[in-house]
Amino acid sequence: MKDVARLTAYFAATILVAALLAPLLFWSAQSLAGHGLFPSLAKYDFETFFHRAILVAAALLLWPFLRVNHVRRMADLDLGPNPRWSHHLFAGVVIAAVPLLCCGALLIAFHVYSFRHTFAWLRFGKMLVASITVPFIEEAFFRGIILGVLLRTGRKYMPILLVSAIFAAAHFLKAPERTSDMVTWTSGLNSIYHSLGRVVDPMMLASAFATLFVIGWILADARVLTRSLWLSIGLHAGWIFGSGTFSRLARQQIITLPWLGKNLLEGIVPLGIAALTWVIIRIWLKYDRISEV
Repeated sequence: MKDVARLTAYFAATILVAALLAPLLFWSAQSLAGHGLFPSLAKYDFETFFHRAILVAAALLLWPFLRVNHVRRMADLDLGPNPRWSHHLFAGVVIAAVPLLCCGALLIAFHVYSFRHTFAWLRFGKMLVASITVPFIEEAFFRGIILGVLLRTGRKYMPILLVSAIFAAAHFLKAPERTSDMVTWTSGLNSIYHSLGRVVDPMMLASAFATLFVIGWILADARVLTRSLWLSIGLHAGWIFGSGTFSRLARQQIITLPWLGKNLLEGIVPLGIAALTWVIIRIWLKYDRISEV
């Protein structure tokens, strides 16, 4: 229970520090842009800086959080070396991306999506970078540190449930654009309020939160089963790459909420694809272990 209380305090402190830090980041950026330095910063609204402030606050408070929880090495987080790390990484990418792209092909066949006339290579490049960097950062944080700390309670499913819910909710910690037209010291708190409003929206819960929760559960399950982050990193990268690539190749023709959201990672249909991927992972791990013997 102490670990859970410390984790709760860590997240509460992260949100509070981010709320106070975001106005400073915004005003600093506007000042630099006003003096002719980095003028492109002027186009970003306050919510963009608030989202970055959360990342900065989480990083700043991470070291004291680990110290308080007596985390000194990977073994303290129930993680060990994985001699088959490249095998798990590659398998994760394929197992996640292929079902997602097959789903996309069916959506095009049924005229829910249609091919774009041009391919945005610049956006594809940015997505490719994100599919490499984001999984390492988020898996190390959510499934590595947070789940590792909670697993020390001796339980398995409750920590997975909590981390999956936190993972899904974290993707909603950004209010709609232009929520704070006039930025004050309380604008960060205002952003938190509007972010929570998105989470309780029934349509948003059905189309996005539930899918992200299941994806988080699958990633956590892969981490626990392998006592390593490599399979979950591969899965995470495969989902980002598959969804991102399809978004650059095709565009949605029909609004089908809650069946499909703005991409292949939101909606009831992607939820079903994620569940199928989970079954594939379980079967693959079973036979992969047999092949090791």
